[in-house]
Amino acid sequence: MKQFNVPNIYRSNLISAIKNKRKQQDKLKKDYSPTLLDLGPLHIYLARHFGFCYGVENAIEIAFNTIDENPGKRIFLLSEMIHNPQVNADLIARGVQFLQDTYGKQVIPFESITGDDVVIIPAFGTTLEIEAMLNSKGIATAKYNTTCPFVEKVWNRSEQIAQKGYSIIVHGKPKHEETRATFSHASSYTPTVIVNDMQEAKALAAYITGEKDSADFYREFKGRYADGFDAAKDLQRIGVVNQTTQLATDTQAIADFLKQTIKQHFGLTDATIGERFADTRDTLCYATNDNQTAVSGLLETPADLAIVVGGYNSSNTSHLVELCEQKLQTYFINSADKILSASSIMHCNWQTKEEYITHNFLPANTPVKILITSGASCPDALVEEVIQKLAGFFNANNAIETLTASFGIEA
Repeated sequence: MKQFNVPNIYRSNLISAIKNKRKQQDKLKKDYSPTLLDLGPLHIYLARHFGFCYGVENAIEIAFNTIDENPGKRIFLLSEMIHNPQVNADLIARGVQFLQDTYGKQVIPFESITGDDVVIIPAFGTTLEIEAMLNSKGIATAKYNTTCPFVEKVWNRSEQIAQKGYSIIVHGKPKHEETRATFSHASSYTPTVIVNDMQEAKALAAYITGEKDSADFYREFKGRYADGFDAAKDLQRIGVVNQTTQLATDTQAIADFLKQTIKQHFGLTDATIGERFADTRDTLCYATNDNQTAVSGLLETPADLAIVVGGYNSSNTSHLVELCEQKLQTYFINSADKILSASSIMHCNWQTKEEYITHNFLPANTPVKILITSGASCPDALVEEVIQKLAGFFNANNAIETLTASFGIEA
């Protein structure tokens, strides 16, 4: 896989060495057990896979190269390039301006942009409408496009099944940049509708079977279906694609449920289901799958608590928190600074996005066992800072130096 030129401020020698060693030991990625960092009174278990994915590193490389290659020019990002506050803050510090917030609300009017400006498309991609508008201004969107290749894979798969006459169900968060972009691309080919979760998938199934009057569809799914969508006929042949950062198990469950609904309603068999339901299993993102599967492996280790590091508006990171919370006390933080002391931590509720402080979060027993992972847009350097912060509470910094040396690198 391609190696990207990512600023060293986002790298961690310790974590890079750990990842490289695990990769050498497990080239086929079949071992999802965590890596133990034995720091004496503190045992940290790192997930097998975490941190920057291919799409994120690609986006960061393009963005920083764009800044270096365009001195004196105004450089804009359509929205947050990735959902990480540190990376976005670094880009702002380099003079980059955001045109929209993460929900598509305009921050800087498009009218103020000219063909002399540079506009970077974020890793989530953008809608066809916005891309056409920017191109009409003479802005070369293709030149500075950081759209993740795996997001584009979903768009390509959508086009393929659309050509075979299927409508498309997008499993995603309706306001998320990637979902809006995927909906735009898919709906340009075929009737398309967005479902957020299994509850909405079940509501959609009732229109497939005729249990609900198709006239009610337009109220229930307002703002989430393509222009001209005909609920009476456009739900008879469907395929499911997803926002790539959703829980892979949730997307699969929704696809399986809708497939079974179609199968029973039309009296189809496993051999004939393809007449009305498209196979879109290959649209699931490898990094999302790896990180989520690694968390499942991580949670098999008995521990006192889990810490998940990443941006609070990061969908893939929130789902890692969701998985961890099913097993044990979990703290969602976006930097080591949120660990206020050995007794207090400020963390985020992944559902409400509200921060609050928990006291006495570290148990009195030793060794304290902590599971750690991070989202696909979180720099490894932030994870190492969290490890260093925790180690300091146990006077285990020397142990980190020894551990670092054991991986063949200098501390």
